[in-house]
Amino acid sequence: MHKAVDVKVLYFGTPVVLIGSRNEDGSANVAPMSSAWWLGDSCMLGMGDDSQTTANLRRERECVLNLASSSMAETVDRLALLTGSKEIADYRLRQGYRYESDKFAVAGLTEQSAELVRAPRVLECPIQLECVVEAHYPFGTPEPIATAFQVRVVRVHIEEELVIPGTHYIDPVAWDPLIMKFCEFFGEGRNVRPSRLAEGWNMPHALRDAAVH
Repeated sequence: MHKAVDVKVLYFGTPVVLIGSRNEDGSANVAPMSSAWWLGDSCMLGMGDDSQTTANLRRERECVLNLASSSMAETVDRLALLTGSKEIADYRLRQGYRYESDKFAVAGLTEQSAELVRAPRVLECPIQLECVVEAHYPFGTPEPIATAFQVRVVRVHIEEELVIPGTHYIDPVAWDPLIMKFCEFFGEGRNVRPSRLAEGWNMPHALRDAAVH
């Protein structure tokens, strides 16, 4: 039996990506996101227009897509309500966002140099994709509230244990990505950790857990 529902958010579940980029002063920025889809050597990224990462990608036209494993849920959650932008929109302030200049340090992550782009890799992420921005488009209604970035992967770095020996293929059993599903963290087919982001967006699962505890 199906039910017609005015769903608040359509976040059915995509891998968490830590986007490494460079701020205008050359410092490193890292931001979690889970609005990405892939085709061939290209990827589309959906980013809010008030994001520091959006400004960085428009200006620098490059990034590193660092894919987090399910074991990194706690680390990623430390970044959930941080922004590298000093100008924070009112709705984000209400959700609990605050400015942080060194998000690598706060999250306990290690900045690693890329080979073909200036943007930083994240050492702890087992999959790192160096990318160049090929195009970007306004996205969202009733007026553009986000930007869709078309990026092309120019170099791939993979933890050796994830590569099937003697091939150039990633072992789908060994690779367990961190999934963001309706603002909650999932891995190995289970809810691995409560999410600060879910609290900020007033998601019912987070509210239910708060009531229980």
